[in-house]
Amino acid sequence: MYNGIGLTTPRGSGTSGYVVRNLSTLRSHDKNYDRAAAWDAVPPKHREPDQAILEHEKKRKVEIACLELQLELEDKEIDEEIIEKQVEDLRQKLNANLANLTLPRTSKPSDTHGMAAAKKTELSKMARALGTRSDYQEGDAFDREKQEESKLRRMADREEKERKRA
Repeated sequence: MYNGIGLTTPRGSGTSGYVVRNLSTLRSHDKNYDRAAAWDAVPPKHREPDQAILEHEKKRKVEIACLELQLELEDKEIDEEIIEKQVEDLRQKLNANLANLTLPRTSKPSDTHGMAAAKKTELSKMARALGTRSDYQEGDAFDREKQEESKLRRMADREEKERKRA
């Protein structure tokens, strides 16, 4: 043992007891000024989900359901015309309900637009639960000019409402 580091005795450890430095560890090179700058950093911006890609996913789910029905009916050896008619009926029914169709919550890392849509709904639910305004900007409470401007705007709105009542 050297300076309280290492084994008191190498017996039974399967090692020689020689202490070496671990060269594979990652050291943090953060300085104090880096930590202070972290507070000034802009929060991450959430990207909007691409509606065309989400719509395509819904249409893809419809086609998968139609294909599964077609394969099931072909296994039962039903006539081709009947299969095509039933598949087309199912496709029309599902396409009519396409707006109501919700995609299952997948945790695939490749489904970035689905995750972005889920995150957007989650953030909107949280904003409604906390009662934040839609025009809320982070840090506005500390900006005296904006506070004064919003105070004047609220006073003007209040006076306008009073005029309309009278």
